[in-house]
Amino acid sequence: MQPRFGIRTKLLLSILAILLISYSTLIYSTMKTMSASLRTEVDRNLDTNLTYARSQYLDRAKVAKYSLLQPATSRLVQERLTAKDRAWLDDRLKVVHQVLPYLDFLLVLDGKKRIVAGADTGSDGEELYIPGVLDQALAGKRVVNSTEILPAAVLCQAGAKRYCEQESNAEALVNTVVVPVLGGDGSILGCFVAGEILNNHATLPSDLQEVSGSDVEVSITQRDLRIASSLPRTLRDTSTLSPRVIDVLERGEVYRGEARIGSRDYETVIDPILNSRGEFVGSISVAVATERFSETKRENLENILASAFIGILCSFGLAFLASRHLTGPLRQLAASARKIEQGDLDQRVEGHQDDEVGVLASSFNKMVQALRERDSIINKKTSDLQELNEQLERMVDDRTSALVMEMGRLEAVLTSLAEAVVVTDLNNRVVLFNPAAQQLFELVPHRVVGQPIEQVCELVGFTPLLERIRELAQPERGGGTKEELTVKGKRLYVYLSSLTDEFGNFAGIVLSIRDVTVEQQVDRMKTEFISTVSHELKTPLTSIKGSLQLLLTRSKWLTDTERQLLTVCFRNTQRLIRLISEILDISGIESGGMVFKFKPVSIGELTVYAVEEIKSYAMGRDITIVNTVGEHLPRVYGDSDRLIQVITNLLSNAVKFSPEGKVVMISAEQEGNYVVVSVADKGRVIQWSDRDKLFKKFQQIECQERGKVGGTGLGLAICKEIVERHHGRIFYTAAQERGNTFSFTVPIIGETDAKGQDSHSR
Repeated sequence: MQPRFGIRTKLLLSILAILLISYSTLIYSTMKTMSASLRTEVDRNLDTNLTYARSQYLDRAKVAKYSLLQPATSRLVQERLTAKDRAWLDDRLKVVHQVLPYLDFLLVLDGKKRIVAGADTGSDGEELYIPGVLDQALAGKRVVNSTEILPAAVLCQAGAKRYCEQESNAEALVNTVVVPVLGGDGSILGCFVAGEILNNHATLPSDLQEVSGSDVEVSITQRDLRIASSLPRTLRDTSTLSPRVIDVLERGEVYRGEARIGSRDYETVIDPILNSRGEFVGSISVAVATERFSETKRENLENILASAFIGILCSFGLAFLASRHLTGPLRQLAASARKIEQGDLDQRVEGHQDDEVGVLASSFNKMVQALRERDSIINKKTSDLQELNEQLERMVDDRTSALVMEMGRLEAVLTSLAEAVVVTDLNNRVVLFNPAAQQLFELVPHRVVGQPIEQVCELVGFTPLLERIRELAQPERGGGTKEELTVKGKRLYVYLSSLTDEFGNFAGIVLSIRDVTVEQQVDRMKTEFISTVSHELKTPLTSIKGSLQLLLTRSKWLTDTERQLLTVCFRNTQRLIRLISEILDISGIESGGMVFKFKPVSIGELTVYAVEEIKSYAMGRDITIVNTVGEHLPRVYGDSDRLIQVITNLLSNAVKFSPEGKVVMISAEQEGNYVVVSVADKGRVIQWSDRDKLFKKFQQIECQERGKVGGTGLGLAICKEIVERHHGRIFYTAAQERGNTFSFTVPIIGETDAKGQDSHSR
């Protein structure tokens, strides 16, 4: 088949596309970089000129401030001001005005803001009302420089005569400086007040423009009206700031944007001027003409486009010549490949070029030779593959029969299981319902197999398990769980586990159901029997104990051997009574017959009582008990007798399993809403294999130093039941090197007592 486009055409088109994309990207990135650079230059130019204009605007006020500070601190001036010597103060002000001729008014006020002296003012003794700036200077006893909008009446009063003839509502923007005069004791004697009316200096921005150049326009506004600008007078008098710009400036923010003034485009930045009270009174703006930047951008774009056009033409011409040189040998290779496709494996390509095309021709010839050799090998291997296929089919048959046999064994195991088993597929439809399940639920398989597990659960009364079954079907919620249900009077343990395939995906659920109704009945009968027997044995044993104790205390005629035998009998009787008491305690707790008298108690007092009970036993083994429980702990809500029983049991175990001469420590601390009581010993750490026996009935742990220690194995089980009835928990912690710590928690007052648990509720 003849190709629609040859290699040469594709090569030329590819080179052309690459050139267009490359130059387009280059032009775009260059223009973007150039625009950003010009934008940065414009912003920098604006910021520089605004900073310069702002400094020039403020410099006059600073000069006035520092010029007035010297007379304000002069003792002679203070004395003349106190004496209200107007003539002397007027002469002093005229000297200052000669130094600062740009000031439009210069006054001296007393402490009550009344005019004492002033250049060109006849308002002697009148109060000067300039709100904000005068109050701040006199109250703070500091120099205040602020730009204020003052009415014509105040300006006339201050000595600006031209404003005496203007309307009463006329205003002017005044750069005001107030310098307080302080007495030797720091009291306010008066102040100097100087002001420059910016409306009278319309050429101030023009002076700044002489430094910045003709492309920079500087303006000062009183609110939205320009009062001083380097613009021509016709533009200056007719131009005002737009409401949108005023909105930004009134918030105290700097406005940046584009503006068209006259016939020229400008980038402008406007800085708000605020008075002493933070109110917007005017602005100072700098505008930079963008003609020069636009012209630079246009010239650069023209140069880049011209260079790109010339580069594309030259590159395309070189690509055309190179493609003609390269595609000739490739056409020969294509013709030989078509003949090989038709089955002619005797083709050869003559390659004389000492480049990649020559290497390709040599590789092509080697490929043809390899194809001929491989063709002969394939024919030989085909027969071998047929034989292997027959062997594979025989192996599949053998594995299939073995799998059928294994499935038969599995089915026999499931059939003979005493526990009911239900298995679902990945769609949660039942695929297995063994005979034990049929007998337990009295259902035949055809009513269950193939049905959704939800429908089967509703049929057999397993509705409470539906939520857990849905959770197991989620990949991240897999695993297994155990649930307890009562269905049709039967107590059932249900074990649920999810199945996964070889890729870890959900493949179904296995439910194993065990009927424990009979087991629980037997366990209850056993508990009742033990409780009854214990009650029956306790009374005669108590009588025996009393009789033995009487014989030991009052029988003086006993021989040593008889007294020793009676002592052994008395000790074993005590042991039997203790064993029966513990059995009765655990039975009473489990059956709910044990009465708990809950009330506020102090852990500190309970630990003292418990230590006193166990002290003699500890002294017999040369073990010291250290009680660090303080009285600062909050009171807890519990049964004092039962809590003392818990602490006594823990101390007894600690003393029993500690080597002689060691220390047993009891401590307590508050953690959140609970008090944690801990008993720590220095015995050998309990092995991991024995820790599961802790807190279980009739389980004892052997001590490696002392062998098997006597006891019933009920102490920790009783402690666990008592602590849990107090809504706490008991737990074990092993030390890093040597020692064991048993701890339990009891809620403080205000936590469990709100639940209404009292001694008569159990």
